[in-house]
Amino acid sequence: MAAPDVRQMAGRSAGMGVLLAACISALVVNANTSAVTILLPAISADLGAPIEQLQWAVTGYMLVGAAVIVTSGALGDVFGRRRVFMLGLLLFVASCVVIALAQTGTGVILGRVIQGAAGSTILACGMSLLSVASSGAGQMRAITLWGAASAVGAAAGPLIGGVLVDATGWQGLFWIDAVIAAACVPLTLLTVKESSDPNRPRSIDVLGTVLVAVALVPLVLALSEGSDWGWFSWKTFLCLVIAVLGAVGFVVVERRATAPLVDLALLRNKVLVGATLAILIVAGAINALMYLLSLYFQNPDAFGMSPLDAGLATLPAAAAMIAITPLITPLAVRIGSRNAVAIGFGLAALGFLVLFFVTASWVYAGFVGPLIAVAVGLGLANGPASSASTASVSEEQVGAASGISNMARYVGGSLFVAAVATVSTAVTDARRAAGESAADALAAGLSRSSLLLAIMSGLGVALLLMMGRHRGERPAAVHRSAAAAVIIYTIPTQPVGGSRS
Repeated sequence: MAAPDVRQMAGRSAGMGVLLAACISALVVNANTSAVTILLPAISADLGAPIEQLQWAVTGYMLVGAAVIVTSGALGDVFGRRRVFMLGLLLFVASCVVIALAQTGTGVILGRVIQGAAGSTILACGMSLLSVASSGAGQMRAITLWGAASAVGAAAGPLIGGVLVDATGWQGLFWIDAVIAAACVPLTLLTVKESSDPNRPRSIDVLGTVLVAVALVPLVLALSEGSDWGWFSWKTFLCLVIAVLGAVGFVVVERRATAPLVDLALLRNKVLVGATLAILIVAGAINALMYLLSLYFQNPDAFGMSPLDAGLATLPAAAAMIAITPLITPLAVRIGSRNAVAIGFGLAALGFLVLFFVTASWVYAGFVGPLIAVAVGLGLANGPASSASTASVSEEQVGAASGISNMARYVGGSLFVAAVATVSTAVTDARRAAGESAADALAAGLSRSSLLLAIMSGLGVALLLMMGRHRGERPAAVHRSAAAAVIIYTIPTQPVGGSRS
């Protein structure tokens, strides 16, 4: 009998061109995404736009990303992954230019909405390009590098944003990102082969994509404006009615679609649903916390930090999440995913509860411990949940499950940021109206927002009832990279075919 071919056992490695294009673009997109909250005070001061308005630069990005993340992968499968990936890059460049040239807050928000579509397209199609350009162990190496690039970008974004605000003004981040993304276009064109999935239905679920936005936008609008309109006002009620109708319409459309955005049959999988809810809460909590702290640290009535100092102030959280990464999968394998998720959410809830006691007298050192606890807890909850979301389904359903998880990240981020921004602003304004100092009122807003996040993290503990006894796979390099990247993307930890994004 002939000896097995070592090259076949090792699989096919991705070419350097596709690796560079996918990894560099993923790093830039994630660094840009995590840096924006650090830039908001500088943008507000420069353009005269209130922070309450610029909140939509964060939530608008995530809302569009939620609607597009799965659709962009489907477009790549049908019309060519390289073609759609390059379209995402060009759209990203255009969005950076729109933002950098903006003279009003509305211009920044418009650019960020475009950027939400571009970023989700780049991430979805970049992963697909790597999947079809490699196989076996070579595919796992490529995915590991992509995950590492994504994690580095997300962790370094706030610091990069702070450095660039001081050195070039807030516009510098977007000009530099535009140049790097533009450089990826010829690299992709010259080095990446086109691919598509001839077996996939040619139908694109455009109506489902629109209905995601119809359901989410008015819901976020109600959360953002409800305190000003009145929670029982006709405007708030109308938004909620439209959101419900959009959600119902989405379910009806998905049941009839030839190639649905979300395979509703998967939602009968209790483990997948529990894991997806955990992912939604984690993504929402981490985005909401970074939003709150970026503004609080830079507010003159609090610490009055520079953007660079505020970026540095977020490093303990990033460092803690990176440090816990190698331990997440082995721990989940040992104690079970649902126990790891419950412990993680419990630790995060404890960290948020400590922040509930914040007062104007706190110094920065008082934030370090809670920040580390929240980061470690959310990382511990998110890693096993992300792994369980794809491991709990059959091989041919891995792509669909990953799509559901990634959509949940964007949904969680948009809802949680809107909710905590509303709570923080309402409490701060009420305390100021009652005669408290600006510093005390600001601390009270952060305190009550932290309590909301503690409650949501506490609800995450209850998800252990849905997670079953999944223990995950034996740890490998790709698991560490997947665990590091799960704050922004679910990476399947088993080789996947090129037919799915």
